[in-house]
Amino acid sequence: MGDHHVVIGVDIGNSTTEAAVARIGPDGVDWQHGSLTPTTGVKGTAKNAVGVAQVVAKVLRRSQVDPAEVREILVNEATPVISGLAMETITETIITESTMIGHDPRTPGGEGIGIGVTTSVDDLGDASPGREVIVVAGPGSDFDDVSAAINTATARGVHVRAAVLCLDDAVLVGNRLDVRVPIVDEVRRSEAIPLGMLAAVEVAAPGRTIRTLANPYGLASVFELDPEQTMSIAPVARALTGNRSAVVVRTPAGDIADRPIPAGVLSLDGERGRTKIDVAEGAEEIMRAVRQVSPLTDASGETGTNVGGMIASVRETMADMTRQDVTSVRIQDLLAVDTFAPLTVRGGLADEVADENAVALSTMVRTSHGPMQEVAEAVRVRLAEDGLDVAVRVGGVEAEMAVRGALTTPGTGRPLVVLDMGGGSTDAALIEPSGDIRSTHLAGAGDLVTRLIDSELGLDDLELAEMIKKYPLGKVESFFHLRLEDGTVHFQSDPVPETCFARVVVLTEEGMLPVPTRHGMEHIRMIRRTAKSRVFAVNAIRALEEIAPTGGLRQIDFVVLLGGCALDFEIPELIGDVLAPFGIVCGTGNVRGVAGPRSAVATGLVSAYLEQG
Repeated sequence: MGDHHVVIGVDIGNSTTEAAVARIGPDGVDWQHGSLTPTTGVKGTAKNAVGVAQVVAKVLRRSQVDPAEVREILVNEATPVISGLAMETITETIITESTMIGHDPRTPGGEGIGIGVTTSVDDLGDASPGREVIVVAGPGSDFDDVSAAINTATARGVHVRAAVLCLDDAVLVGNRLDVRVPIVDEVRRSEAIPLGMLAAVEVAAPGRTIRTLANPYGLASVFELDPEQTMSIAPVARALTGNRSAVVVRTPAGDIADRPIPAGVLSLDGERGRTKIDVAEGAEEIMRAVRQVSPLTDASGETGTNVGGMIASVRETMADMTRQDVTSVRIQDLLAVDTFAPLTVRGGLADEVADENAVALSTMVRTSHGPMQEVAEAVRVRLAEDGLDVAVRVGGVEAEMAVRGALTTPGTGRPLVVLDMGGGSTDAALIEPSGDIRSTHLAGAGDLVTRLIDSELGLDDLELAEMIKKYPLGKVESFFHLRLEDGTVHFQSDPVPETCFARVVVLTEEGMLPVPTRHGMEHIRMIRRTAKSRVFAVNAIRALEEIAPTGGLRQIDFVVLLGGCALDFEIPELIGDVLAPFGIVCGTGNVRGVAGPRSAVATGLVSAYLEQG
């Protein structure tokens, strides 16, 4: 190694491909700039060659290295590990004797509660004096005509107790009425409200929420329900909790019904035995069952259930991606997390939702692929096509290389644990003073956190959920200032975009991103932090227990956090708090003293090359 030459270490990960460049000469090693790019194809397959070629070209440009100087490119030995996840609902809202609207428009009219029989505004002329009615107006109704019809009916002795409108006309109609009644507007499917049925409309005063219709016993009083009927209508009350306005219509028994699909039974096979667990028992019981049989060798779900469909879908997806027979796909780890899923309430007429208990399941599949040599050869061919004729070989096992790279972090020593938290999996490796290395790969990481945030906030927007996960929040209070989630106030010289005014926003590097939800900033922050804790804190303990000597966490001195999630603004602190009681020094890695938590495996590949002489 006396001559000057360049070696490049390339780490092919599940989400990103990273490169580290070292110029080697008689005077030692001169580390150059590193770089990264998204991984192409499934990790450990020939399609990775495209991403490797991209990152090599990128890092050569950035380091201003002459391609002719490159002697060798080293890639990591890694069996493909693929994660899949799904949200499985434990409970499901089924309403059999009521239709409800918990629309909560921003400007309802009037206040109080009104009980009567649903009557179309066009049929008010036929209503008998003394009859108590709830007026229903469809999309073609003009506010002048609606208010005139109600006033005429009131003058005839008809007791109009409330109104439900399709358009945004509550205030306009309310201002024209001779009698003040509660009015709910913006009900898009008002024409679907059954007529001639007993109904109740409630509107709370500004700044308050409804009380009677959000209380199952209040509903029982309004509709004179028996205990069994009260039990069936309880989900209605739960869905309406926190709203300023609501409508509930009593319909004939069985008019609206649904057949729930059960969560199902999960069968677990492990090296220490076999067990079954009902997903409805919740995440804690599922994980207890996993620990009983771990290490896990496979898992399957009951046919015809939610979990059965989820497991089958994961197998088929992974089989398609890796071009293997579905029967050869094995699930090697599983993480269950209790969560809430906002589900559309059956019988609702304004897309009402209720937060239902659910379990998020993240599974990991290890596949039996051909040797990594095939990937290395595919990389060599691709680089040759780009004009870089250089040797490419497998430089070492991923876990060992990660530890070697992490040991370049100033202040670390053996024994050392690296905790690599990516998108799909949480990986950990321990290096003993003797140099022996143990590693583990667990399901569940950043992607699962994103899904939890998306589900619990009802966003249906994974890109926005990803932004909420990665960046802090603020609440725009004027065009020139906002209150940050830590309570401080930030003033700015330029006015905020009008789309962000009076909204909760995510403070991204590119600017403010409004969150289209009525949840407050504190609630969104709580959802974000709880999701991270339930995934990263739980998996950190799981991973360390698997690799720690005799399973005792107090045997571990140093933990270095690696991977993209180690760059998160709150995950390192969260994991540090969890590990602090065990006396563990935990912090974000700083590979080579300059690269932060990135490039550990790529750096380790070059370090191993240097040691081999």
